[in-house]
Amino acid sequence: MCGRYTLATPVAEMSRMFGFPELPNLPARFNIAPTQDVAVVRWLDDEKRRALSLVRWGLVPHWADDPSIGSRMINARSESVADKPSFRSAFARRRCLVPADGFYEWQQHVPKGEKKQPFRIRRRDRQPFAFAGLWETWKGPKGGPALDRPLETVTIVTTTANGVLKPLHERMPVILAEDDYAAWLDPETSGEAAGALLRPCPEDWLEAYPVSTRVNSVRNDDPSCVDPVEGAGVAAPAPRQPKLL
Repeated sequence: MCGRYTLATPVAEMSRMFGFPELPNLPARFNIAPTQDVAVVRWLDDEKRRALSLVRWGLVPHWADDPSIGSRMINARSESVADKPSFRSAFARRRCLVPADGFYEWQQHVPKGEKKQPFRIRRRDRQPFAFAGLWETWKGPKGGPALDRPLETVTIVTTTANGVLKPLHERMPVILAEDDYAAWLDPETSGEAAGALLRPCPEDWLEAYPVSTRVNSVRNDDPSCVDPVEGAGVAAPAPRQPKLL
């Protein structure tokens, strides 16, 4: 799954990597959490270009009566995303990139009474990357008054864990290859072709290291969240020869 992540990469660098022209003042984030506003990259079909936007993390389907449903929709399983009513419309036409430069996972199996150890996962080359995301627009409850400003939300697609993540969790976010960004964003890409992109990334892209339990609290959002801690156990090592995006 994916419940916390980081994005401290300067926006100018992200602009070059993800192909959007906007250069907003995005503060560095070290503990991004659900229900917060997050940066996404979308395709503007009328302008034939990519755009950076801020939307709320936690997808609210267009048919929902209550936006609080979004807190339970932070992730979408790749195996059912094309069919599940909450996600199938967005999967068909509203796919996006969610830029990140790391994410957190908590080791599931720990001795009874001990806290789960958090790990940060990042690319071995320290470059930013993109989760596969879906976005949606909610205009208010059916039959009720329309919102002054529609609510835009996003979910991160997950898949089975690769060898780096398996010691921590059985799921991981879908990390797209750079060559697949255009196909994922294109609303004309078929569901079958888009679904084929939803797979675990190669193990040699990633590394994992233990961090402080400070990341357990969403109130902590500073550079110390990503500092390694000693003697906290380690995830299984990834292969040593990195294969870059």
